[in-house]
Amino acid sequence: MSLISTEWLEKNLSNVKIIDGSWHMPATKRSGREEFNKEHIPNAIFFDIDENCNKSTDLPHMLTNISSWENILSSMGISNKDEIVIYDNSDVLSACRVWFNLIYFGHDKKKVHVLDGGFNKWKKEKRITSTNNIIIQTTSYKAKENNEMVKSKDQIDQNIIKKKFDLVDARSKDRFDGITPDPRRNVRSGSIPNSICLPFKTLINDDFTFKSKSEISSYFKDLSLNDPVNVVFSCGSGITACVLALAYSQVNNKYLPVIYDGSWAEYGKI
Repeated sequence: MSLISTEWLEKNLSNVKIIDGSWHMPATKRSGREEFNKEHIPNAIFFDIDENCNKSTDLPHMLTNISSWENILSSMGISNKDEIVIYDNSDVLSACRVWFNLIYFGHDKKKVHVLDGGFNKWKKEKRITSTNNIIIQTTSYKAKENNEMVKSKDQIDQNIIKKKFDLVDARSKDRFDGITPDPRRNVRSGSIPNSICLPFKTLINDDFTFKSKSEISSYFKDLSLNDPVNVVFSCGSGITACVLALAYSQVNNKYLPVIYDGSWAEYGKI
């Protein structure tokens, strides 16, 4: 049950840890933290995707190391036994990136959920919001990395020849085809050889909820994947790749989410 409804969350506000993982594309000039400070779901804690990342690289919001992750979750008051709900107020469904991070670092995937429809749906339904910050009691979180969930650039290069897995790109078709310039400086247009394009918005309804499982299955079936279990997702910088990873895990119980963390920000670097 990776996705949970607004109804479910409203009934369980005091039984789960709630994370606001809002992140916006730089061109929007929106601040997830500023928006959180103005209004958020009660008891929520803000997770800064740009801050809680690997600071030793110039690539955007790459996964941090295990000790740093333990410190981040401990400072947020999250324990290993907590059931967690993540939401966002973002056009790129950034909550899915936080979902992926938690599973990558060993949190029980059965206890990590994304709010279907996010804060947008929550507000439209006139559910209660807050401006208060909760008092956090620090914990001693212990993580365990699952390195199989991430591919490196070398592995992507090798796969172009060996074709051991399907690489699915979540960016728009125009960006994938190189028609639209990349929004990041010093990154060329185009896509990784032999990759497949499935724009993440294809799987999302107008109200930011995911499409039905049957619809999602149909879109993935149309890709004619070589091995339904051996699929890797990519995008611009590792955010919307996680949207596809979550969607695919909804329709394939055997699938362990795998992304190319550097994505096109690394591969297309000039």
